[in-house]
Amino acid sequence: MERRFLSKLRPYVFLSIVISVALSGLDVFAVAATEPSSREIAARSAVIMDGDKVLYAKNPNFKQPPASTTKLITAMVVLDYLKPNDIVTVSGNAAKLHSPHVALREGERFYVKDLLSLLLMKSVNQAALAFAEAVSGDEREFVSLMNSKARNLGAMDTKFINPHGLPGEGQYITAYDLATIMKKSLDYSLIRETINTKVKVVASLEGRTFVLSNTNKLLWSDGDLIGGKTGFTNAARNCLAFAAEKGDNTLVAALLGDGRRSDLWKDAKFVLSKGYNISESHSSPVIYYSSIADEKVVTASRTPHAGKWKRHRSNRHRADRRSRVMTVAALSSDTASDGGDIHRDYMAKKATKKSKGKNKSKASRALAQRAEQGKCRHADRNAPCRTVSRGGKSRNCSAHGSSISDIYPIVSTDNFINNKS
Repeated sequence: MERRFLSKLRPYVFLSIVISVALSGLDVFAVAATEPSSREIAARSAVIMDGDKVLYAKNPNFKQPPASTTKLITAMVVLDYLKPNDIVTVSGNAAKLHSPHVALREGERFYVKDLLSLLLMKSVNQAALAFAEAVSGDEREFVSLMNSKARNLGAMDTKFINPHGLPGEGQYITAYDLATIMKKSLDYSLIRETINTKVKVVASLEGRTFVLSNTNKLLWSDGDLIGGKTGFTNAARNCLAFAAEKGDNTLVAALLGDGRRSDLWKDAKFVLSKGYNISESHSSPVIYYSSIADEKVVTASRTPHAGKWKRHRSNRHRADRRSRVMTVAALSSDTASDGGDIHRDYMAKKATKKSKGKNKSKASRALAQRAEQGKCRHADRNAPCRTVSRGGKSRNCSAHGSSISDIYPIVSTDNFINNKS
């Protein structure tokens, strides 16, 4: 009796299972359909504009540190007072300033157009200070010109305290103001050309050569991009101002306070796509505010461990730089011009250290053999290095006795390896 009863129930049980699965599927679909069409970007704030119209924005008036996006207004003020073929000399004061990618030397001279490439493509802080001194003779006077320029452009919620954007109290900018400055900078043909350049070779009048790779990596992934300016400090996080041509429209955008550089590129592409879609469809602007606007932005220039961290990084750089110089020397010893002593013991010791262990590479054995034959050269030990910091204070290495140009006359070893800016 029980079996007969259960057999009659089987169709109903199966039908109930099918119905429950179907309903659960409908629930999943309903949830997916109600999800927001756009994600919240990781940056603290962002703005994209078409002309004077804001298309998409997050916390557009939230004041934050500007980092190296400051250099856009620096470049504009410079071109208001100097011509592209004017000559600027790097002072001792400017040479002592820390720059992560390229180290300029006291007394070096550059054409304005070449120093502008160092400023905007590699974000060289020393170039910014050299420009300030060339225009005004004093950094404070130049900063006054920068703030006046910003107000004239309509950036009313912006204040600068230096020409390079390094941390300090009392400086701030908003995403809206940064986008406004970016838009106005495109009126300067030299700025527009420079920020649109991926790779460029520039040289000082003394003959030192630099190979520059633009820090704005969007240039390699978006053919519509006109160009832009990156920035980073611990307080400001990752920042970017950029412009792109989409059809007949020129869209200008700014992002401030992205935690990671990879997120910065993703957010920039999302904001650009969002702005373009709104512009093409003539939709209403999307402007929203998040809780991040209630956070206090730290603009202090120092932390308890800043000096220790700088020493560690500078020591590591010196070690890396010596390795690069030796590598360049080994690769180009057959074609190098006269200059630099032969250090057999040093190279033999280096090759022996590299070849220790069970698996000796062919490169290590070849290097050891070349060292024994006296065919390897390297730069003088007194060759100049980047600015280093001791206890938070900067000093410059000696610029005398360099034989780098003899070993590798085309590429500056200071810029041999380009990292993130």
